[in-house]
Amino acid sequence: MSRIGKKPINIPSGVTVDVTAHGVVTVKGPKGTLVQEVNPDIQVKVEGNEVVVSRPTDSKRHKSMHGLYRSLINNMVIGVSEGYKKELELVGVGYKASNQGQVLELNLGYSHSIFFALPADVAVKTETAKGKNPIITLEAIDKELIGQVAAKIRSLRKIEPYKGKGVRFVGEQIRRKAGKTAAKK
Repeated sequence: MSRIGKKPINIPSGVTVDVTAHGVVTVKGPKGTLVQEVNPDIQVKVEGNEVVVSRPTDSKRHKSMHGLYRSLINNMVIGVSEGYKKELELVGVGYKASNQGQVLELNLGYSHSIFFALPADVAVKTETAKGKNPIITLEAIDKELIGQVAAKIRSLRKIEPYKGKGVRFVGEQIRRKAGKTAAKK
């Protein structure tokens, strides 16, 4: 089931990985530090400049956790070395985005503005060019956190299938539906 778990994780230069006896993995890099607690059944070892994740048995539960923790540790290594970036696009007439520090102000066609407080770990940048849709750029080292924040912002105004209005990821393909056609007599 888990072929992903068997692949070793390569540690780039400038990144250190520490594993405690209690199963806590700490990854430090130029962009920051991330910590992940690992199930006691799964073993994590640092061998040279690679991290190896192993499981005790071939039960379905151990196989699934094997791949899960390997992916989580790999995401941590990529996050502290390169970081993650998500871009959201606001499609619709009058849709606007601006930010004051960690507070994002959105006008999404409702009668009121939406003020969205972002976590301290997520950096935000808004960009509005004339003739183009406003773009919100999120940057963070934690892939899970940035994904949750982006999904929450997207859920404030989901894409509707008829006109394509709403908040979407840049480059996302949406399934469009045909509208009603007039009855012919």
